[in-house]
Amino acid sequence: MTTIDFKKDPTYKAKPQPEIINVPKMLFVMADGEGAPDSSAEGNTDFQNAMQALFGIVYTIKFWDKKYPAPKDYAKFTMAPVEGLWWTKSGHNFDLKNPDDWQWTVMLRLPEFVTAEYFQEVVDNCVSRKQSDIYKRARLEYFTEGTCVQILHIGPYDKEQPNIEKMHVFAIESGYRLDGRHHELYFGDPRRTAPEKLRTILRQPIQKS
Repeated sequence: MTTIDFKKDPTYKAKPQPEIINVPKMLFVMADGEGAPDSSAEGNTDFQNAMQALFGIVYTIKFWDKKYPAPKDYAKFTMAPVEGLWWTKSGHNFDLKNPDDWQWTVMLRLPEFVTAEYFQEVVDNCVSRKQSDIYKRARLEYFTEGTCVQILHIGPYDKEQPNIEKMHVFAIESGYRLDGRHHELYFGDPRRTAPEKLRTILRQPIQKS
């Protein structure tokens, strides 16, 4: 059986300097929420539940064939990085200094063999096995981002702002305007990786001015 290796996808590569790229349509499992992921000592329960739903669904698909008949075109696949779309209730540009204004969508990429019918079967399976309705908040959706500016950020999440601004300035000076939601792709587990070694691709959809 062929393995789909998302890690080889060039859209998961970035440089420490801003660059313009084109991101094709991809299939994701998504969940929405608001507020900072770690807005208190206990963390953002809503964010934790969203992540639990996403990982529960993706791992169920990943190992589905060990317990159940595989759907058409089923294939093994590597885990893609967690991704997040960030925007604000106020409509202002995304700002790390104002987490109370944040809204988000967290996403994990899925292979193309995952149909709407199969996805619903997986969600129902998770709800039944885990005895939890949190999996119902997840949805299957294609996401097409198109032309974007991006930059690789190395270090803590709360130190991203200078690179966000550098990315925005580069886009504007290159003849583009910002269009769409701030996008982050996370490489490394913040629970196990030293903050200064975390790698995050910062990405912003853009349009020609």
